[in-house]
Amino acid sequence: MKNLTESLNYLVIEGNIGAGKTTLTKMLGEQYNARVILEQFSENPFLPGFYRDPERYAFPLELSFLAGRFNQLRSELPGKDLFGSFTVSDYSFPKSLIFSGATLSGHEYRLFRQLFDIMELQVPKPDLVVYLHNEPENLLENIKTRGRSYEQSITADYLDRVRRSYFEFMKQRSDIRFLVVETGGIDFVSDRGDFDAIRTLIFAGNYQYGINRVVL
Repeated sequence: MKNLTESLNYLVIEGNIGAGKTTLTKMLGEQYNARVILEQFSENPFLPGFYRDPERYAFPLELSFLAGRFNQLRSELPGKDLFGSFTVSDYSFPKSLIFSGATLSGHEYRLFRQLFDIMELQVPKPDLVVYLHNEPENLLENIKTRGRSYEQSITADYLDRVRRSYFEFMKQRSDIRFLVVETGGIDFVSDRGDFDAIRTLIFAGNYQYGINRVVL
């Protein structure tokens, strides 16, 4: 890991549904022998119901994710002063707020935001968040290919709402470094050159706080 800097101990790979977050996280973890934190979404009992009936299940779903992500990150990220190795995760704690912005409204969103703001203070911030950006039509193809039955009702409109919520969040947070990578024309899973290009961007860049954009 000679090209990792001391300032990049905690890396997050983010993106919309079907963007390849978990795949890239695992690949980076293997490449650098890193500690890997993966979201335990399959354990959320409200997820299948949400895709069938979003209005009914959105609030309990987001609360369940909020609690689960908080507990996992608090357990696995004890504090930067205790980090013994490079850590890469396929989600950040603010993912809870981002998705709630696409699924909740009115008093439910305001209550959720109050809870999130209290809890976020107790979770370490990542040194860099890499956002894998892709168009909804490409994401739908990826979702179809991986074949999770409860995801097959996801629409392009929902993916677009999630995308807009991500970018709205990134615009508001000048205290976090974001690297937005356009991935529509690459295949980092099958093409080693594309994977090498992404990891070089991640570790070689001197990125500013706020949004940094690159196109491979």
